[in-house]
Order: sequence, then C-alpha cells, then structure tokens
Amino acid sequence: MPAGADRFESDIQMPSPDRDALGEPTGAARGSRSGGQLLAKISTAIVSIMREHYGRGPTRAKTYVLDDIIVCVLRGSGFTPLEQTIMDSGDPDRVIAMRHDFQRVIAGRYKQVVEELTGRNVLACLSQAHLDPDIAIEMFLVDRPPEGLGAVDHAP
Repeated sequence: MPAGADRFESDIQMPSPDRDALGEPTGAARGSRSGGQLLAKISTAIVSIMREHYGRGPTRAKTYVLDDIIVCVLRGSGFTPLEQTIMDSGDPDRVIAMRHDFQRVIAGRYKQVVEELTGRNVLACLSQAHLDPDIAIEMFLVDRPPEGLGAVDHAP
C-alpha cells in the first residue's frame, strides 16, 4: 500500500433497531471519529444503500483513503435473479450496463453520506462494476483529506 494510505476492512452488519442507517446510536450527535471508525462507517453506509436497493449487498467491503481520494471496494454482492438470467442468456455486458446505470442513479446518495460522515465536499464520484470476480468500486474525490487520514505534505 502506498505511503500515506489508510485502510480499514469492515465486516458488514445491518444496523440494529436502536441505530440509524449509518450505525450511529439513535439521537446521538455525530462527532469526530477516529480513522478506522470513519472508514468502517463509510463502508457500512455504502453497503446499506446497496442492500436497500438491490435486496442484497456485498459480503465484504473495504474503504481506503489516500490524501483526498476515498475508495470503497465492495466484493461478493451476488447477482439478482434478473441479472443471473441475463448473464445465463450470454449477455453479461447488459448486467454491467445495468449496474453502471444503478451507480449513476444512486451517486447522489453515496455523495451525501460520504459528505456527512467526513465533513468534506465530494467533488467527484466515480463507479466501476466488474462481474468475474464480482467487485464494485466507488471512488470519491473530496475537497481535502478527511481529518486524521491521508498523506502528509512535507516541505523541504
């Protein structure tokens, strides 16, 4: 991993009834979080949005920060019966196109949750879906590194 990069692997769990969609205790103020906690919250929030819309979500998620770039790597989300039928018909490119369309449509929610959790403005949201292996990437370019994470500038 490049110098200055931070990584956190999260075992994804659905929020409990006494916690909100981001896993925060209901009614609790959102304070600053340590680096690992922040990365886990981002992973959990992105997976939660996917589960809400797909009816399932990735089995593994990792979020990385390198300076002003936040990358979520989502693995093993499985395919819906519709996607599997399309792939079985010999047209996997259609499934990729559907997933790209979904990522484009939902980008605003992803952006909102990343901004809320990091306190940074998202300048760009980029997505990529891959079928074999089943991986999705959500990448966010933010206006400045999240507090406590990212590369350190050194003046000579």
